[in-house]
Formats: sequence, C-alpha cells, structure tokens
Amino acid sequence: MTIQNRYEFVYLFDVSNGNPNGDPDAGNMPRLDPESSKGLVTDVCLKRKIRNFIELTEADTQGYDIYVKEKSVLNNQNKKAYDALGIESEKKKLPKDEEKAREITAWMCANFFDVRAFGAVMTTEVNSGQVRGPVQLAFAKSIDPIIPLEISITRMAVTNEKDLEKERTMGRKYIVPYGLYRVHGFISAKLAEKTGFSESDLKKLWQSLQTMFEHDHSAARGEMVARKLIVFKHKDALGNMPSHKLFERVTIDRIQGENGTPANSFDDYQISTNREGLDEKGVTVTEIA
Repeated sequence: MTIQNRYEFVYLFDVSNGNPNGDPDAGNMPRLDPESSKGLVTDVCLKRKIRNFIELTEADTQGYDIYVKEKSVLNNQNKKAYDALGIESEKKKLPKDEEKAREITAWMCANFFDVRAFGAVMTTEVNSGQVRGPVQLAFAKSIDPIIPLEISITRMAVTNEKDLEKERTMGRKYIVPYGLYRVHGFISAKLAEKTGFSESDLKKLWQSLQTMFEHDHSAARGEMVARKLIVFKHKDALGNMPSHKLFERVTIDRIQGENGTPANSFDDYQISTNREGLDEKGVTVTEIA
C-alpha cells in the first residue's frame, strides 16, 4: 500500500575530525558556503548513503534492488525491464504502444528502491522512461561556520621502484574538527501514488537515516553520527501546513560557546520543537533521537 500522508522532516547529523563531503573541484576540500563559511553536504551525497544502506540490508529482498550503484551500467539496468516483460527495445525510444511504455517504467519502479523513492531519468540508449520521486532532500548546511584543516600524512611505502630510496611518501587530507549539519526532507504522497512508494519503503527510509552512518565509516569521513530525526506527518495526502512553517518550529540554540563561531561538540547545542497548535491543524510530530 502506498503512503497516504504527506511528510516533512528535519534531519541532524554531525562530523568529528572527518570530511563529510569533499569537493573534487577544490582538491577534495570539505564543501563550504563561501559567504557564511558554513559547511555543505549535497543531497546526492546523502542519497548515496541511503542507497548503500538499502543495498547492504535488503540485497536479497525482491523489489529492493538499487538502480544507481557502484559499477552499474544503466543501459543494462534499463534492459532488465524489457527482458522481464518480453518487450523488444528500440534505441533511445520507449515502445510506441503507451501501455507497454507504462509497463516498462512501472517495472523499474517496482524493482528498484531508489527509482521508487528518489525518481530517475532513465532515458539512456535503452529508454525506460522518466520518474519523479516522492522523496526529496535539500542540501545539508552546518549550524555554525566550520574551519577545514589540511593535515599532512606520510606513507612508509612508495608507489614506483624509482622512489625506493625515499624513506616515505607524503600526502594530505582535509578534516572538519566538528560540525553539526541540518537538512530538510520532503515526502509527497501524491507522487508516491505514481511510483508505488509504500509504507514499508517509508519504514526502511527512516531506518536508513537513523543508522546509515554506522555502515559508512572510513578514514576520510571520521566520526559521523545521526543525532536527531524530527518527522512531521500530515493528516492528508496534500498536506495541512506549509513545509517552511513546520521547519521554522525546529530551533537549534547554541548553549556553549558563541554563536557564529565553530562548535566543539553536540553538547554545545540545544534542539527544541514547538508543537503548539499542530494537532488542531492536522499535523503530528515524531522525534527519533
């Protein structure tokens, strides 16, 4: 059964001594808003972690394959729908029969979690259509400015024999000493009707957001922790309040250190949600620590 309610959520996570999302155009330096010096993490980065978690935990579950994954060939992914339905593919075109074209796209939604959730442009040489997903994320932004540090590192081994006489080789890495990031998410019940995003899918999404960093540790990312997930559930599919009004009800106050300066830990903050009058307007709030 597809979801019947609209949702918005505020997701908070932090990083300690790691690089949450490097910028390849800046030597893999942590992404920054140049105006405020606050850290950024892209929606693509967060969706990647959700995909990885689903692939890790639901690898053998029908309907939870991942469309965009490491070393996947999208033409081959698209062709799976044609093979399963016994339809001949035509280069760069969907079948002329509209019913068959809908079947192709529906098969992709039914079998790939990320297509069903985030949508996908599947108009490659093997055309499986285009889907707008019900689950969307904004960029994450740190609450306070961050100060990226460039750290020198050494390696005792060398790459080439010609460097054998060198004692060691040098390298560099960037870290953020500490940053608390906030991201807003949106889930549309009306778009879920078109992709088949279900209540079961929604539960797996919440589970991903709570635990995906536990399976994403690396030397580059340091310690990343999901701190809080605040979910606003509307009574109706179309929603009962504007999303920005709900997001404004979640406030993050600096209780240690000065506002506008880098923080040291999660304990420097106090998070509160104003629930006043929400029940009367048809919105319920769930906080997941």
